[in-house]
Amino acid sequence: MEESTQPKKLTTAAGRPIFDNQNSVSAGARGPLLLQDYFLHEKLAHFNRERIPERVVHAKGSGAYGTFTVTHDITHLTRAKLFSKVGNECRMFARFSTVGGEKGSADTERDPRGFALKFYTEDGNWDLVGNNTPVFFVKDPVKFPDFIHTQKREARSNLKSPTMMWDFWSLNPESLHQITILMSDRGTPYGYRHMHGYGSHTFSLINAENERVWVKFHFRTEQGVKNFNNEDAIRMKGEDADFAQHDLVAAIDNGNFPRWKMFIQVMTDEQAKTFRWNPFDLTKVWPQGEFPLHEVGVMELNEVPVNYHAHVEQAAFSPAHVVDGIGYSPDKMLQGRILSYPDAHRYRLGVNYEHLPVNACPYGFSNYQRDGQMALGDNGGPGPNYFPNSFDGPVEDKTVGEPAQELDGLFADRYDRNAGPGNDDHYTQAGNLFRLLDAQAQRNLISNVVGSMSGIDGPKKDLITQRQLCHWFRADIRLGMAIAKGLGVDVEMPTEHIAAATV
Repeated sequence: MEESTQPKKLTTAAGRPIFDNQNSVSAGARGPLLLQDYFLHEKLAHFNRERIPERVVHAKGSGAYGTFTVTHDITHLTRAKLFSKVGNECRMFARFSTVGGEKGSADTERDPRGFALKFYTEDGNWDLVGNNTPVFFVKDPVKFPDFIHTQKREARSNLKSPTMMWDFWSLNPESLHQITILMSDRGTPYGYRHMHGYGSHTFSLINAENERVWVKFHFRTEQGVKNFNNEDAIRMKGEDADFAQHDLVAAIDNGNFPRWKMFIQVMTDEQAKTFRWNPFDLTKVWPQGEFPLHEVGVMELNEVPVNYHAHVEQAAFSPAHVVDGIGYSPDKMLQGRILSYPDAHRYRLGVNYEHLPVNACPYGFSNYQRDGQMALGDNGGPGPNYFPNSFDGPVEDKTVGEPAQELDGLFADRYDRNAGPGNDDHYTQAGNLFRLLDAQAQRNLISNVVGSMSGIDGPKKDLITQRQLCHWFRADIRLGMAIAKGLGVDVEMPTEHIAAATV
């Protein structure tokens, strides 16, 4: 019997055919995701369990304790107790990391950097889990495992694969903005102290009148931005694979405490409805000329943990951890991470991971969760483990509810993430970023892209290369021409055979 030439049908692990592997089920095109989207859960839950015991992503990292101090009044925007008055302070913990490399990899690799912050507040722990870039490669969480797989190791050779990486990127032009940042010198920061940080997602702030605004968090380094160029990053990779760790620890040990100022951008709901891009799209920024930065506070790192494993390796962050006065948004990537991050920690560290000292709220907690791995403390003592009860167990706090959120639609479906006005514009912001760079930074970006794309090989090399060049040309003609020239590609080559770039 001849083998079928038809491709295998994609299914769940139970064999159910999958209709759409690129868009999660949401309540309207901009609405929140639905719990019934089992395939999203299966895909993310399986992805979280692919490696043990190190993190699947952000495995190589550094961390330190410090303080956060409120310097400007934003009580008109949020009722969070942390921001209730200028001068408020709280202890905090920060973990910086590379994204794609294993725990033993070099921390000067070309890669985004994780920028995860845990604020120990009297209202509970607030985690702000972002990167050193304001955008990301994909805009729907169902695509995240696929993207990360392309940054890991190829199945046959167990080597990193430029072909695999650029194949995915060329088929997903929504990645172009983040690729442009990654291939610039910002992709190789000079340690962790000299880079900005971003919450990246859109969050919300809720004030005492129960009014909501949308917000983005920015952390700007007071050490000044400093990056390696590509050659120096490669050299440092060989000289000191732990350069960023050495740099952070030495600075704190010497009393040179690194600091970042926190800023916010604010958008009203009415502005969000008329903004030319989806304000909840993680591949887009809010232009600062339209939504300026407002200073909020300053964080300082001043304490190296006494034991790396206990504090840095076991630190667990999740964007699900917000406090009263700070909330979520319909950002689909954020919605996916709310589910996925705690699930990863329960797998990696155990169901009671928040009992560990680095993760525990210093002001205490009370709930009805009992037993399981690492049930530290008295495991609830003799108190009841059910609710409601007649035995003085913890009760609900009716003062911390959020205002109702208007949904984008009443029909739950898999909405094409790139459909609709502005959603398929993957080129304007990437092109604007290139045009903002000075001449030397533009040359470095072009050189880095050419160097990386030169690694594309195999029978699909020309197809992948041409498809990605189309994206660069759409972002900026000069950029596309320069990359094509560097790759030795004849830009007049017929392209009728090239598949459509957008999938």
